[in-house]
Amino acid sequence: MSLNSPIEPDAVRPESVEPVTLSDRVNAVINPAADPSPDAAAATAAKSAEKTGIPQSRKQNSATFTQPETIGLFGPRKDSFSQRYHLTRRGKLKRLAQIAQIVNQFDIVHGLTPIKMRLMFEALGPTFVKVGQILSMRSEILPQSFCDELSKLRADADPMPYGTVLQVLEDEYGRPVGEIFEHINATPLGSASLAQVHRAKLSTGEDVAVKVQRPGVRETMAQDVSIMRTIARIAAKTMHSAQVVDLSGVVEELWDTFESETDFLIETRNLAEFKRFCERYKYMDCPKPYPELCTEHVVVMDYVEGISVSHPNELIEAGYDLKEIGTKLVDNYATQVLDEGFFHADPHPGNIMVRGGQIVLLDLGMTGRLNAKTRSVLKDMIFAVAKQDSPALADGLLRFAGAEADPEDYPALLADLDVIVKEFGTVDLAELDIAAMLTALTQMAQRHGIEVPSTVTTVGRALVTLEGLLDEFIPDVNMIQIISDHIAASTSKKDFAKDEAKSLVIEGHQALHSLLAAANELKVASRMLTRGQLRVNMEMVGSQEPIHLLANMVNRLTMALIVVGLFIGSSIVYYAGIKPVIFGIPIVGFLGYVIAFILSVWIVFDIYFKGRSNKKR
Repeated sequence: MSLNSPIEPDAVRPESVEPVTLSDRVNAVINPAADPSPDAAAATAAKSAEKTGIPQSRKQNSATFTQPETIGLFGPRKDSFSQRYHLTRRGKLKRLAQIAQIVNQFDIVHGLTPIKMRLMFEALGPTFVKVGQILSMRSEILPQSFCDELSKLRADADPMPYGTVLQVLEDEYGRPVGEIFEHINATPLGSASLAQVHRAKLSTGEDVAVKVQRPGVRETMAQDVSIMRTIARIAAKTMHSAQVVDLSGVVEELWDTFESETDFLIETRNLAEFKRFCERYKYMDCPKPYPELCTEHVVVMDYVEGISVSHPNELIEAGYDLKEIGTKLVDNYATQVLDEGFFHADPHPGNIMVRGGQIVLLDLGMTGRLNAKTRSVLKDMIFAVAKQDSPALADGLLRFAGAEADPEDYPALLADLDVIVKEFGTVDLAELDIAAMLTALTQMAQRHGIEVPSTVTTVGRALVTLEGLLDEFIPDVNMIQIISDHIAASTSKKDFAKDEAKSLVIEGHQALHSLLAAANELKVASRMLTRGQLRVNMEMVGSQEPIHLLANMVNRLTMALIVVGLFIGSSIVYYAGIKPVIFGIPIVGFLGYVIAFILSVWIVFDIYFKGRSNKKR
């Protein structure tokens, strides 16, 4: 059986939404002031839904979950992180005690192996599972063996009770579940630490999958993040080491990721956008969402029944060609990353199925976006590795860092890139280890103070996941070769010439402005020179070390003169016989001798030990 060929997309018609009346909006604002409880807000939304015909779930998304900013006579009301998620000191202390108990069970004091760290993160809950998944791509923080083990983390969890699922749905929709669903299977299709998925049938007859968020999971995450922020602040103040690279940044990246994943309206938009993308390719698809039934905590989408790519024997028995599936999957993924800039960020086997001649991608909760500049840099860097061009690879990394990038030792940067290019650019594409190459590039950039964008890290993590899938289930597919061919095919001579002309125009425009700016600066400098106001700041490269040595010599000479003066002064006092005396020596002279002796010993030791350290260097 062959996968379908690409087709052109159809036009997408926008949905029409009936506007809410002014009286309804006034009531929605005024009534909560009289009764600020969530029940009152839900009742208001229900009444409004009856009048307007708009599903209550949508009204709750804009009224119940949105916290509008307010102003007053004394400034805006401050809505802190703790207030927003109802965090208390007592609750944080209780959670901290739970964390300490679990950490103690794994005997962290005597060291953690990679497997023990993974198991500990799983025991600590969804927050730390996400921490582990992020750290798995931060080899500048953890050794590679730990990163490899943490990449195996999956957020599987015990199923939540069926009654809890029904209660969440009723709370979200504000009406009995039977009015929306004809049937919901009690046995979940999958259960993770964040949400649970059930197969169901709508009252209108559609076969759907319902993803329900676990109650209180966002509050638990917020509590853990609040604790982590405190720990990160303390670590930043007490440990000024490169090993605590960007702990605060990791915590904030974690919270941004989790906040987007716990807002299922974002996943709904991702599904709708990716569905439009798939319309161009008959062999690609994703579940269709039902926006009118989706809320911040519930996603309703088409149920997909097919064969997972993790079952290659079943695919072969069904008549599919594994190589064709792998080739089209990788080529389409290259289109997502390098051409569209919108891609599935977690392409593991459980999220990829084959149904009716189509590759179906599931779970659009984790997606990534790349702007045009980042996509261009990625393409250039892939070509640079293929051509073994270290300067071009260095230019790509510096373009990531932005205009402020200024490596202290550019020759050392090129030397490190030469090592990476020789190691990875000379091997056959079938033998290229993407994970090792990305890790080497990230570590090298970190050493030279170049910050690689987090979106690129997300691309790297996704490519490593996809590579692992192919190696295990479809080993005959060469991912790097397909991506390289895709880049070459997507850039025609006409497009290349157009891009080059555009680049020349932009660079010429920048060069002209730079020349005019230089002329203006020269005019200012000449005016200051004629007025005697010109000052020149000069720095001699390599002069710091000799100046430092000269300063040490002057300091020692000064101390030696002080010692000589103390000895001479103390001797004069001794011969003068000034009283009182101790050990037959005037006290003033005795103190002078003692101080002079101590300073002499200090000078000798300073010269000796610094001399040894200089020899070692």
